[in-house]
Amino acid sequence: MSATIIFLPAHADQPWRWLRLENNAVAARGEGAPEQTGGETIAVAPADAVTLHWSSLPARSQAQAVAAARIVVSDASAAPIDGLHVAVGEASEDERPIGVVAIERMREWLASLSGLGIDPGAIVPAPLLIAPPVEGYVRAELGGQPVIRGATSGFADEARLTELVTGGRPPETLGRDEVELNIISSATSPQLNLRQGPFARRKRRAVDWPLIRRLAVLAGLVLLLTLMIDLVRITRYAIAADAAEAQAEALAREGLPRGADQGDAGRLLSERLSRLRGPGAGFSATVAVLANATREVEGTEVIAIAFEPSGELRATVAANGEAQANQLLDRLRGAGFAVTASTFQSDGQRVRGDVTAALP
Repeated sequence: MSATIIFLPAHADQPWRWLRLENNAVAARGEGAPEQTGGETIAVAPADAVTLHWSSLPARSQAQAVAAARIVVSDASAAPIDGLHVAVGEASEDERPIGVVAIERMREWLASLSGLGIDPGAIVPAPLLIAPPVEGYVRAELGGQPVIRGATSGFADEARLTELVTGGRPPETLGRDEVELNIISSATSPQLNLRQGPFARRKRRAVDWPLIRRLAVLAGLVLLLTLMIDLVRITRYAIAADAAEAQAEALAREGLPRGADQGDAGRLLSERLSRLRGPGAGFSATVAVLANATREVEGTEVIAIAFEPSGELRATVAANGEAQANQLLDRLRGAGFAVTASTFQSDGQRVRGDVTAALP
């Protein structure tokens, strides 16, 4: 085991004291600015700054134990519970130690240690560095501060208080070697650590590089899988488009005359359609427009028609009067054709004239 034990001074004018533990022995000791040469650091709180209690507390969870301890402390403390920090230690037989210290005092200790560049893993009340005696009380010197330890008690050694608690029976005084053995034993697993709740030591999370590499590999696999899905989809679309194009070409070739299937089927089919339809809008479309116009204008009729190679439609029409003839011409113009007409001549009770319609 490698650790540094730092004794927090009871007062600001008192010196710092420390012990360096290595291989279950005190390797060095000193006063002044604490030395830290590696290993864990344990701070020891002055006995007169921490009040210790022992009580049977629930062991289901630390939070439940602390809540129960605060109830116990509030009944036994004259100070407001809101200004006290309550910490619960490990169970010893049927009872667990409870440490009570002013919140402001905890802040001062941590601030002074931080100023020395020290972040202790634990702050242990001084009396708990001494193992409890089987019976009676023992006295020990810890960092220049005398403390008394009983089976379920621990406090600073003060003449009147000690006599009152011990019933006038003088406690057994431990030698320096015995004290150091107790410190070594307690430093391995402190029975009570005041660094709990809001004063708990923050854990520094190391970067898990193997996990990051695994996550990077998984992310790369997800991206690769997404890319493969897109490629498969694009391939399927391309195959479907080629199949549709081949089918369209096959259908187009079915509409071509025999022996005229050499070349682009779509272009050949368009040329044939143009020849069948004729120039301009084509014979069928132009005649259809004239027929619709005649049907819409009452009293008009087509006498004769002729479709010229230039795409012009020449028609002789008859109407009940010039008004109906003009309506017919307006219908043709409204359909997008350029219309010219001869003078309508009277033919009995009707008028007759020639009309030419073509796309402009």
